[in-house]
Amino acid sequence: MRPLRGHETILPVPINVLIVDDDAPFRLTLRALLEAEGCVVVGEAADGRSAVAEAERLRPALVLLDIQLPDVDGFEVAAALAQWPDPPAVVLTSSRSASSYRRRLADSPVRAFIPKSELSGEALAALVP
Repeated sequence: MRPLRGHETILPVPINVLIVDDDAPFRLTLRALLEAEGCVVVGEAADGRSAVAEAERLRPALVLLDIQLPDVDGFEVAAALAQWPDPPAVVLTSSRSASSYRRRLADSPVRAFIPKSELSGEALAALVP
């Protein structure tokens, strides 16, 4: 993940984001990065079941979803969210590359995949209409 440098791009329209990752220090760092770039982090979840509950409660525009979670994987969570009448955009992320998930990504209802090392508010803004 890119370090904060003090001159990050500020988004013209804030994006409401739910961060889902089982690594609490990573969530904290990602929250700081996204908020510095103009995103509004409306909540966090550490596992798939909590992710669905928080997404239902908070109704974020975007769910940033780690693939490897302790209970159900991010692909299952994304599929569940896609069934909603007005689903949030879902962006999967992982410390692994997209090639590790190529087949599953092709069949998934997610908006995109972004490796954790490339996450930024600007990258997310490009994916939300």
